[in-house]
Amino acid sequence: MQLKQLELVGGGALTVYLRDSCERMPRAIDRPLVLVVPGGGYTHVSAREGDPVALQFAAAGYHTAVLDYAICEKARDYLPLRQLAQAIGLVREHAAAWHVLPEKIAVCGFSAGGHLALSSAVLEIPGEADQPRPDAVILGYPVVTAGEYAHRGSFAQLAGTADRAAQQAFGLEDKIMPETPPVFVWHTMEDETVPVENTLLLVSALHAAGVPCEAHLFEKGVHGTSISTVEVDRPSRHRHHWVELAVEWLGDTFGWSVG
Repeated sequence: MQLKQLELVGGGALTVYLRDSCERMPRAIDRPLVLVVPGGGYTHVSAREGDPVALQFAAAGYHTAVLDYAICEKARDYLPLRQLAQAIGLVREHAAAWHVLPEKIAVCGFSAGGHLALSSAVLEIPGEADQPRPDAVILGYPVVTAGEYAHRGSFAQLAGTADRAAQQAFGLEDKIMPETPPVFVWHTMEDETVPVENTLLLVSALHAAGVPCEAHLFEKGVHGTSISTVEVDRPSRHRHHWVELAVEWLGDTFGWSVG
């Protein structure tokens, strides 16, 4: 596996994991890429939702990448979204050299990183005429709504204010359009940090717009369970199945299989 690191505007970084050929597999395979966006409430970038997730998709045959993006005061003025858009653009720019299928790039985000991942599909960056967009979106317990069920801290970081009217610009369920790319989303019913209503509102909006969507709700699990293994300190064999489900869904969505 090749490891590459690229700098992004505003101090962000993109770490890319490229599946490689070897002596017994000399033919390089063009593959989709899954770009992982960890959560952290826009106050930190969660390690448990970065590298462990990327390696799951790499094991399934995908090229992968992990985004390190702007947080706290630096999260204002759409900088995290600019960094993610730049990352998608860089992957497409290097697609031929990296053996990436440029129209098969998925973003996979968790919590506030799920908000950022979905934002890359539905929000407009001010002043950006040709904003790179993902081709599919995978979300785990995402921050979606700036309304009643908001994870208020995320929106305060993005808007730079406690004013809820200003925060509403970053709410997402009212910005879903028919051209939104396909979405896979999962959540737990016990999540008290980002209530499951965030996902329910999203699924309703996607269905109303006719956007292809698959959703899974797990009964048990606190917020931030990532891949639900001992490695991330949130073990659950049952909940870990979301990884397999997402891999299968993405293969069907992209019409691609390493086999």
